[in-house]
Amino acid sequence: MRKRDHNVLTNAASLLVCGLLAGVVVAAAAFPAVAMSGLAAKAGAETFGALPKELMVARAPQISYLVASDGKTTLAAMYDENRRDVKLSDISPYMQKAIIAAEDHDFYKHNGVDLNGVARAFVNNQSGASSQQGASTLTMQYVRLAIAYSATHPADVVAATEDTSARKLREMRLALQVDKEFSKDEILNRYLNLASFGNGAYGIYAASQVYFGKPPSKLNISEAALLAGMVKAPSTNDPTTKTGYPLALDRRNYVIENMVKTGAITKEEGEAAKATTLVVKDKTTPNGCVATNKKEWGFFCDYFYRWWLQQETFGSTTYDRERRLKSGGYTITTTLDPQAQNAGDKAVRKNLGVNSKAARMVAVVEPGTGRVRALSVNRNFKIDDPKHPQNKVSTDPKKAKRGIRGNVPNTVIPLLTGGGDIKGYQAGSTFKIFTIVAALEKGIPLSYTINSPKQFKSEYIIDSGNPAACQGTHFYCPTNSNESMAGVHNMWSAFGRSVNTYFVPLQQQVGAENVIKAAQKLGIQFRDSDDAKRATKDGGANQWGAFTLGVSLTTPLDLANAYATLAADGKYCEPIPVQKIVGPDGKSLDVANPRCEQRISTQVARAAVDAARCPVGDRSSTSKCTGATAGQARGIVGKPVAGKSGTTDSEKTSSLVVMTKQYSVAGIQADPDWPQTNQKMGHNEATGINPPVWETLRDAMKGKPGIQFTPPSGKIMEGDQRPIPDVKCVDIEAAKSRLKGAGFEPVVSSNRVPSSCAAGKAAGTSPSGRTIKGGVVTIEVSSGGSKPVNPPTNDGTGDLPGTGNGNGNGGRPGRPG
Repeated sequence: MRKRDHNVLTNAASLLVCGLLAGVVVAAAAFPAVAMSGLAAKAGAETFGALPKELMVARAPQISYLVASDGKTTLAAMYDENRRDVKLSDISPYMQKAIIAAEDHDFYKHNGVDLNGVARAFVNNQSGASSQQGASTLTMQYVRLAIAYSATHPADVVAATEDTSARKLREMRLALQVDKEFSKDEILNRYLNLASFGNGAYGIYAASQVYFGKPPSKLNISEAALLAGMVKAPSTNDPTTKTGYPLALDRRNYVIENMVKTGAITKEEGEAAKATTLVVKDKTTPNGCVATNKKEWGFFCDYFYRWWLQQETFGSTTYDRERRLKSGGYTITTTLDPQAQNAGDKAVRKNLGVNSKAARMVAVVEPGTGRVRALSVNRNFKIDDPKHPQNKVSTDPKKAKRGIRGNVPNTVIPLLTGGGDIKGYQAGSTFKIFTIVAALEKGIPLSYTINSPKQFKSEYIIDSGNPAACQGTHFYCPTNSNESMAGVHNMWSAFGRSVNTYFVPLQQQVGAENVIKAAQKLGIQFRDSDDAKRATKDGGANQWGAFTLGVSLTTPLDLANAYATLAADGKYCEPIPVQKIVGPDGKSLDVANPRCEQRISTQVARAAVDAARCPVGDRSSTSKCTGATAGQARGIVGKPVAGKSGTTDSEKTSSLVVMTKQYSVAGIQADPDWPQTNQKMGHNEATGINPPVWETLRDAMKGKPGIQFTPPSGKIMEGDQRPIPDVKCVDIEAAKSRLKGAGFEPVVSSNRVPSSCAAGKAAGTSPSGRTIKGGVVTIEVSSGGSKPVNPPTNDGTGDLPGTGNGNGNGGRPGRPG
């Protein structure tokens, strides 16, 4: 050793020792671009002993993963920084050795600060060498990263990385303390999880996925050396760029050579690793709902995202909640059932592709839990590119004139769940179920009969100029979709055939405000401001005559959940998109638990379901069905089902709900861009709403048992049965008086029947024997002269075959469609 070198080294060591003894660490000279004079001045003002001794480490942002209900099918990832902490045992030994070879040969020998390294750097930097050296150990680098990630103010981040003697002194002091508190392996593990590797990859887990598409446990020597060489300058040594690739290889080879020097690998292993041709994948981790595992699943992902932002558990503001989602490192098991979701995605696009202006929307909810199992629509969840737009001009003529584009085929609007400008769609006669529930709660049984005319003049007052008003009056006068529906009906037959002139008088009897309350109890929300006002007492809820015909707006999700409440014996559950949320500490959050409460009685729910079996071609041992508006459902699904179809005026929207005990599936077909569309939505086989609903349910139920709905019991079916007086062969007026006196509503048949009584006299009644108190009793008029013949009647007591061709048509007074 030359004397000059010896003197320089001796002087540096002496200076360092003296600084330590005096309580001042004079180390800045060991770092590039810091002069001895500046170091001495700073050291005189800030002693080593006065520096902070405890490192406050906040958890660095972690990527959150969404998986399907099976716990393994990836749905989406959400992050601000692509990072996922892993245990050291899950990191390849080659990676551990490579980072030590690249950054800190003596990592396992020093106590957090490498005094020999400080001396070497000082000698190099004072000698005028072309390359400057630093003396930061892995522990000191970890301290720097930890301070930056724990900072709560941008100025603190700058202070953590600025090239000053104060910062370096603080790092050294904290590094000594960290080395005492943690083992070397813990420090190494923390460093590898914090370090940035470029291209949005933070930590070794993300880096190994982005560059090599594999977990860090599978990294080989060459791959580990490449990644270890990047932490010094990730942008410069970026192997995904044309200029960065050769620089990254040079740096890789340098690290491999150091691995040989440190004994981490043999020379032969090193040469083989350097000869390896690296294939870098540049596989950026998808981020957010526009990059879901399957493009059709974006609408469910968006529903989850909106739900998360509403949960106060995750923060007091939506900003806080979003940051927690994108940095909390959660593993979120969603309620999405891949089998049901794939079934829905296939069904909504069958014969009606993404370019159709008709949106086919299907929601699947699990009764008893509220778990949303699928959300499907024939649209792409995608933001349309404004520079190269794919979307068509809006179907709304007013918007089209202004060149405004619609949401076909790309949209990120929550079509199925509501939000923003989406208030919902009219669901037609599916709302009649709420009148049934309200009536049952008032003690009116399923067997309650009403003589339903072709047109019913109600007591509801509307604008006299409204098409739904009786001519020359201001009374609401609904009709049926076809004249054959007229006659005596009970709830089973009226619901099965969707008889408007049964449900409007039934609603009038129980009170429209009570029907509205029943809808709300089952989960219907009024997102439209006009509907919300109309649903209140001050808004005239008691005069909302057409409510039972489904003229208010709802969403497929709310509709599916309302019927699911009935399938669950009256237990309402808040719709929820998650079933398990696990934090990075492995602990579960109870926010994912179902949120349920009993909203209506079990018997009322079972009775409503019993009536709802009629429209979809099913029945129980107690139901008395005489028609079905969607009668194919039972045969196609192949399991016990209940539900209802609905259509609005001019078929501007069409809807169908079909449910089993396990799934409630609701579909609505409409034009979200222009609710007053001139297109007929309909229920037909090719392009209507019925096939997507029952095919989704059929395929979702594959492999699952068919479970029978429990029939109702007691008076809720038959009510207070009373004997019908004998009126045979008496005058019609006398017969009417006798029936009224017994508590029944007499109706005189327009047809005459052969009987032994004189012509024009009462031949008998239908029904005969007994019926419900207050029920309709039809007086049959004798034609005289022959033996009586009893033709089949539509009085709800028999089992006439259903035609299945009713459409549940219901209009909205004063508001088209």
